[in-house]
Amino acid sequence: MKIFFLFTFSTFFWSPFEQAAASVHYDKILTHSRIRARDQGQNVCALQQVMGTKKKYFSTCRNWYQGAICGKKATVLYECCPGYMKMDGMRGCPAVAPIDHVYGTLGIVGATSTQQYSDISKLREELEGRGSFTFFAPSSEAWEQLDSEIHRNLIDNVNIELYNALHHHMVNKRMLTKDLKNGMTLVSMYNDQKLLINHYPNGVVTVNCARVIYGNQIATNGVVHVIDRVLTAVGNTIQDFIEVEDDLSSLRAAAITSDVLDILGKPGHYTLFAPTNEAFERLPRGLLERIMGDKVASEALVKFHILNTLQCSEAITGGAAYETLEGNTVEVGCDGESLTVNGVKMVKRKDIVTSNGVIHLIDEVLIPDSAKQVIELGGAQQTTFTDLMIQLGLASSLRPEGQYTLLVPLNGAFSDDTLRMDQRRLKTILQNHIINVKVGLNELYNGQELETIGGKLLRVFLYRTAVCIENSCMVRGSKEGRNGFIHILRQIINPAEKTLHEMLRNDKRFSVFLSLVKAADLDDVLSQPGKWTLFVPTNDAFKSLTDDDKDILIRDKNALRNILLYHLTQGVFIGSGFEPGVTNILKTIQGGKLYLKTVNDTLLVNELKSRESDLMATNGVIHVIDKLLYPADLPVGNDQLLTILKKLIKYIQIKFVRGSAFKEIPLTFYKINIIESNVQPIIRKEEPIIKTYTKIIDGRPVEVTEKKVTEERIIQGPEIKYTRITAGGSDNEEKLKKLLEDEVTKVTKFIEGDGHLLEDEEIKRLLQGAGTEYTKVTKVIEGEPQIIEREIKKVHLEEAPVRKEQPTRRTQGGTARRRTRLAYP
Repeated sequence: MKIFFLFTFSTFFWSPFEQAAASVHYDKILTHSRIRARDQGQNVCALQQVMGTKKKYFSTCRNWYQGAICGKKATVLYECCPGYMKMDGMRGCPAVAPIDHVYGTLGIVGATSTQQYSDISKLREELEGRGSFTFFAPSSEAWEQLDSEIHRNLIDNVNIELYNALHHHMVNKRMLTKDLKNGMTLVSMYNDQKLLINHYPNGVVTVNCARVIYGNQIATNGVVHVIDRVLTAVGNTIQDFIEVEDDLSSLRAAAITSDVLDILGKPGHYTLFAPTNEAFERLPRGLLERIMGDKVASEALVKFHILNTLQCSEAITGGAAYETLEGNTVEVGCDGESLTVNGVKMVKRKDIVTSNGVIHLIDEVLIPDSAKQVIELGGAQQTTFTDLMIQLGLASSLRPEGQYTLLVPLNGAFSDDTLRMDQRRLKTILQNHIINVKVGLNELYNGQELETIGGKLLRVFLYRTAVCIENSCMVRGSKEGRNGFIHILRQIINPAEKTLHEMLRNDKRFSVFLSLVKAADLDDVLSQPGKWTLFVPTNDAFKSLTDDDKDILIRDKNALRNILLYHLTQGVFIGSGFEPGVTNILKTIQGGKLYLKTVNDTLLVNELKSRESDLMATNGVIHVIDKLLYPADLPVGNDQLLTILKKLIKYIQIKFVRGSAFKEIPLTFYKINIIESNVQPIIRKEEPIIKTYTKIIDGRPVEVTEKKVTEERIIQGPEIKYTRITAGGSDNEEKLKKLLEDEVTKVTKFIEGDGHLLEDEEIKRLLQGAGTEYTKVTKVIEGEPQIIEREIKKVHLEEAPVRKEQPTRRTQGGTARRRTRLAYP
């Protein structure tokens, strides 16, 4: 029977001796490859080979299902798992490869060049002798790729240079891949040189950044791992390399200025993406000078190029984000044979291994957001805003030492009409997007007001999945720069200028709706301060309404109010603030429910499309609709009214229950809190009290005479009167009365027990805890005149030195003031 050996490039050996201990990434990846090849027979593994290369991998699930490695298409190969071989006429790989000493094993795994060099350098005897070795054996291709001059020097001096080089690949104990822990340092058999081991989650194992491509081939006196490159000696730190490399002089200067260079001389496992001098020269001079002149920015710049993990190029088979010493992340990936940083091919030279990490030379300088000015944070989708800021002179007004927040609309938010505006008007629009303080995303809250540099107050609305400022909601991409934050918005912000009522009055489209609002005595609702969402039908919704119909509707005020207040809900709800495709249920003032959702950036209200949404008012927001809304579960008991409603509403079936009546909706729900006080105090002064004492001033005793004056403010009248009107709903009159009684009791107890007269604002805050019902309360508390304020003034009348020294006590200088507020029923 003819035996065929099949040698595969892998990172795992599943020997009978080690199966129980297989628990690391290396082993798990091979387990997956066995599962993928289970239909091919026993001990068969599935590999991916990058097309056009000889590189083979036992792949991660991600690479396997993408069918690519480093963005390059990969073909699937089925080969014997390491340590197994085929037999003629039998399926799979049923035979076990023979075990030999290390020298013989080099031939078994196909490392014939290493075997040959071991022979001519007189290392063969050691590899065949007694011991327990680990040999990281370069493949034959690895020797071919070695620098020709280095290769020639080794061959010319086989007894010393070549012998030492091979010894550098050996460890004087057996180390299987499961023993090769990430971050481990081994000592080689040449001059105790370090071998840096990395064991990555994707199953790749490296030694000094050389990838193990055939691992765990057991020998009688050790183990052989085939690697993809020849190892060179490692002695210097990253700091040492920077200090002597001429092409990194600019980086060296920046690292010294920012006090970062010393970090790279300490023990660790770093990755440095080192920009060359040419990369620094490409930066605008003004930008580089500003960063280098700012120690915080320069430190951020240098640290942004350093990872606190060691990332060898051969371990990167796809993109991943890595945290830098600066605190933010960079995306490190690959494109074929090239490394990429943040998606850009910029690595000129890779895998310069040092004793505390690895260096990759890059031809671009990476600038973190923390080193940028806020105006520089805008990306490709915000160039219109940043260009306008520069053209209109607003960018130059943002001082480097200032604190700003820019609310930046996407490019698509700027229409041609907007860009053609007068420059003064356009400048005003941009000023409404600049806040004079730094406000991060996690510092925003619902109801917050932000003042722009133009003096406008912008309201913040916080929803389940969105943060909106006035009419515009944020998209992902908030960033923090050296002097401020930038938040990306969908639309240009339109600060509110008018109330809901004023907006309806000034737009002829809403004249019919407004006339009905007036007839229902609801004008004040839309005029007073508040937070409302109003769904406004245009005149088109009332085309079929005759004057007689309108008169009938107006005469039934309860019906009219129920219909109109079904269009009004408490709270400001921006259309783009709703989670797309998800139905949101809002309770209206009428008591019914509205069902809202956004589909393809269009707001639907009870499945009716809003023709125009997010018209901001000082007391709410308007969404325009072209049909009258009506609650589907609200019956009509009047034939005339039913006929009218059927003319206006055809998209639902209106219920008719003869004799049913619309409930009365009191107008107390919309009133604002009004606090009235009627207190006329008189002032009574007591006789002053004069006392003398001694204090130390500048080390000398000084006699001080102090005059104490007491002044009392006394209620004349006496009465405390307050009026309270709050917000809520009134479903039940008895419930309302009970609630009011509870509220008055609460206030009375507060005044009696707390021992001080309530200020207007205190009364307001107390009363606002009244729940959700509405009423007007007037409470008068009468009694004897009460001391409501006592003010004590201390006045130093005279300070004279004291000749004789005497014990003193420390007294705080200046004028002391104490206020006392008392109230009794």
